[in-house]
Amino acid sequence: LRKAVSHETFVIEGGNEFDGRMIGPLIEGKLGSIAVELKGNVESVAFTSIFSPVNGEQENKARDILARGMGTSPFISVSHEIATIGLLERENATVLNSALRSVSRRAVHAFQEAVLKLGLKAMLFLGQNDGTLMNVDAALKYPILTVASGPTNSIRGAAFLAGVKDSIVVDVGGTSTDIGLLKDGFPLESARPVVIGGVRTNFRMPDMLSLALGGGSRVRYHGGVAIGPDSVGYHLTEESIVFGGKTLTTTDVAVALGRCDLGSSERMRGQPKDLLKAADAKVHETVEEGIDKVRITPEPLPVVLVGGGSVLLRHRLSGVSRVIRPEHFDVANAIGVAIAEVGADVDTVLTYDTMSRREGIDRTCQQAIDRAVASGADRHKTRVATVEEIPITYLPGNAVRVRVKACGALGGRSQGRVP
Repeated sequence: LRKAVSHETFVIEGGNEFDGRMIGPLIEGKLGSIAVELKGNVESVAFTSIFSPVNGEQENKARDILARGMGTSPFISVSHEIATIGLLERENATVLNSALRSVSRRAVHAFQEAVLKLGLKAMLFLGQNDGTLMNVDAALKYPILTVASGPTNSIRGAAFLAGVKDSIVVDVGGTSTDIGLLKDGFPLESARPVVIGGVRTNFRMPDMLSLALGGGSRVRYHGGVAIGPDSVGYHLTEESIVFGGKTLTTTDVAVALGRCDLGSSERMRGQPKDLLKAADAKVHETVEEGIDKVRITPEPLPVVLVGGGSVLLRHRLSGVSRVIRPEHFDVANAIGVAIAEVGADVDTVLTYDTMSRREGIDRTCQQAIDRAVASGADRHKTRVATVEEIPITYLPGNAVRVRVKACGALGGRSQGRVP
C-alpha cells in the first residue's frame, strides 16, 4: 500500500488514551510546516490518531490546520470517520479512502450525467456495504464505504423478496457466487479484519464468501470435471454452446438439464450425459460447501437463491431447511438498493466510571443519528437500528466498546454536483 500510494509519511506528537484522555497536545507548528511541504505535491491526505474513534478532536483540528496551510482544498480523510478501533487496520482503511478520491469523483460524475441525460428529476444516492444508502456528498467523502456494496444489496433484496429476516443468501452472477448470512434483515458484518488486495482493514464489511462460480464459468474434463475459475463473462451469448459458440459453460449444463430456457437446447444433444451430470454435481457440491462455511449455528437455515445465474441450482440443497427462489430473483440486487434506507454507524469505547451507562449510550446514539442525517436521511424519520455493547475486560475504568447503527428514510436535501 505504501509503495502504491504514499508520497510521504509524517509522525506528529499527540493522540488519546482509550478513555479519551489526551496523551499529549497536538503540535500545530509542525503541521504548518508539513502543509508547506505538501502544497501542490499531493492530491489527498490521510490522518490517523491513537484512539481517535473515542475522541476525534485532534484529527479534526489537524485536518483544519492542514487544509488552511495547503490552501487548495485537498481531500483529507480522518480515521475516526472511516473505521473502528484498531490502529494499523484503521490507518490502512483511511489511506485507501483517500486513495479512492479520483475514481469516486469520476464514478459519481458519470452517474449524475446519466441521470441528467435520462431527464430524471431525482436525487442520487449510492449503496453502502452495510446495506444502507448515502448521498452524493457522503459518497465523495467516504468512497471506501461503497466497496462490496453489490453483494450486500443482493442480500437485502433477497430478504425483501423472500419475506425472511434470517437466512443464507446465495447470489449467483455471471462470473462469481457470493454467499452471505442475513440476520434481522441485514447482512451479517465481518468480525475479522477484512483484507483488500493484501491490505488489512477494519472498516465495516459484510461477511461474504465469494466463489469463482457463475453462469459463464467454463466446464472442462481432464480425468475429472473442473468448473472455472475462468469465465466467458458477458460474452456468454457469443461463446457458450447454446448460443452457437464452442465453449462449454455452466449455463449450457443448466439448459441441457432443463433448469432454464436459454438459447437452443438442441445444440446440447451431442454432449455426454455423464459429463453434464458430473458438472452439475460439482456445481452443487461447491455451493453446498460454501453454505457450510458461512453458517454460524448448527441448525439448518433456509437458503434464498437470487441472481441471474441461480438458475444453475436445483430446488434442493443438502444441509438446509428449505430453498427459496423468490419471484424477480434475477434483479434482487437492484431491488435491494431501491428499498434501502440511509444509514450510518458509530463504533467507540466508553468508560462507565466517568459517565453513566445511559448517558454514554444516548450520546453515541445521537452521534449515529447525526451521521445518518448528514448522509441524506430525514431526521424526523431516522431511528437507532442496533446497539451493541462489548465489555473490554483487559482495560481499566469499566471500559465498554459500543457500536450503534442508525437508519432513516431518504431526506429531501439538495445535493451538489461533482466539481
